[in-house]
Amino acid sequence: MKKMNSYKIALIGGDGTGPEVAREGVKVLNAAASKFGFKLDFTDYDFGGARYLKTGETLPDSAIEEVRKHDSIYLGAIGHPDVKPGILECGILLKMRFALDQYINLRPVKLYPGVETPLKDKGPQDIDFVVIRENTGGIYTGIGGVVQKGTQNEIATQVMVYGRPVVDRCMKYAYEFTRKRNSKKKMLTLVHKCNVLTHCGDLWVRSHKEMGDRDYPDVKQDYNHVDACTMWFVKQPEWYDVIVTENLFGDIITDLAAIIQGGLGIAAGGNINPEGVSMFEPMGGSAPKYTGKNVINPLAAICAGGMMLDTLGEDKAAKAIDKTVTDILASGKIKSLAAGRMGYSTTQIGDMIAAAL
Repeated sequence: MKKMNSYKIALIGGDGTGPEVAREGVKVLNAAASKFGFKLDFTDYDFGGARYLKTGETLPDSAIEEVRKHDSIYLGAIGHPDVKPGILECGILLKMRFALDQYINLRPVKLYPGVETPLKDKGPQDIDFVVIRENTGGIYTGIGGVVQKGTQNEIATQVMVYGRPVVDRCMKYAYEFTRKRNSKKKMLTLVHKCNVLTHCGDLWVRSHKEMGDRDYPDVKQDYNHVDACTMWFVKQPEWYDVIVTENLFGDIITDLAAIIQGGLGIAAGGNINPEGVSMFEPMGGSAPKYTGKNVINPLAAICAGGMMLDTLGEDKAAKAIDKTVTDILASGKIKSLAAGRMGYSTTQIGDMIAAAL
């Protein structure tokens, strides 16, 4: 008899509505596990604003070693109105990302049927691409400093730094992803600003071309300056297949991408270490004003759970979750993706997806 696959998942509900959407994601994940014959073993962790306000602790080093023992991390949201911006983000999210070397941020950008986009005359056939953002280098490493702070002569620096190995491993992941993606375009577009950022930009351009020419002749190469990319996202999103970009530019363009796919309520993402422990989350944030009202949209968290299963190798279950979300949105049952306007409560949406599986 074949042994059932079992996965240890670190569950971090986090702040605001994070625990509510994560709860519905777990509901759907357990339904998928039951249907497709594998087991998910969740361990709850209370990292977030409430713990910080009580203990002054964000993410202790011992916690990193704890979550490292898991197969994946499933996150609700981090962000608390009573905690100064940057403390939780740097102390939990960035610390986790760097400590676990989650060097890929994976952001599928897909317009589901029945979901409105602000782009005129664009539909699901036009908006279906993926952004691969380098996730541990660049300006977010914090290299720089401040001198004469608080004086009229204050100077602050924060430096975009990239080494060839960091660029190459991201590029390799992007080329492999493009090759495996079921797309007629089979095109990898590098987004940077090499006409102005002539040092870092040139490194990325050479990595893209040299690796593509040498190892991936079947993948078409393309390039956009980041400012042009924001224009083309709006004007002609159907042009894109897979995009690879550095950390800061990726952070910016994925928010624009979220809006054209219908908003943060349907945007899911993964912070991935292909050789280690990855973390999956909805992109919508903690939305504290809706906490406890059972009105927040859990679809992004549910889709993030599907991404997690795909990365764990349970691709049939992942595809089933995506198809179920697609079918329910296409049915028109859900009136809106906005909190309080869905026509259903948060728990009812979770129940609906889990039952349909």
